[in-house]
Amino acid sequence: MPMDPSAHKPGENWIAIVRKNGTPEFSAAFAANPVLHTSVMSGPCVGVEAVATVIAASTGSMYDTLVFTHETVDGPKTYLEWEGNAFGKSVGGSTILTRNAAGLIQSVQIYHRPLPMVLQFSAELENRLKGKVSPSLFATRD
Repeated sequence: MPMDPSAHKPGENWIAIVRKNGTPEFSAAFAANPVLHTSVMSGPCVGVEAVATVIAASTGSMYDTLVFTHETVDGPKTYLEWEGNAFGKSVGGSTILTRNAAGLIQSVQIYHRPLPMVLQFSAELENRLKGKVSPSLFATRD
């Protein structure tokens, strides 16, 4: 059966947005004061600039490979599953995007697994974001 030419690969639209990080097109994809929740930080980031800063620090060189394997859209929610390698180890997870009535992203949730990778990502992200975001976002130690 031929493939539907209008079909796209899982995560393709999200990857296109992330690749525009730092541009007006990136900011235009988000609602006012979007929120980023992630398993590698102890609190949310709020605002396009904060979201862009975290995404810039966590994409690219932290992952050796990253492939989106599944995508489901249900109303305002897009659910993405992904697999990859980072720091020479297997990592996987999910990304959930929530859009407002205008179609702009108002919430991003990114969850990593397994736990050792969550902890390693958190420590690396904390190092990369020193002085750029509140240290309280990494309150993982006493």
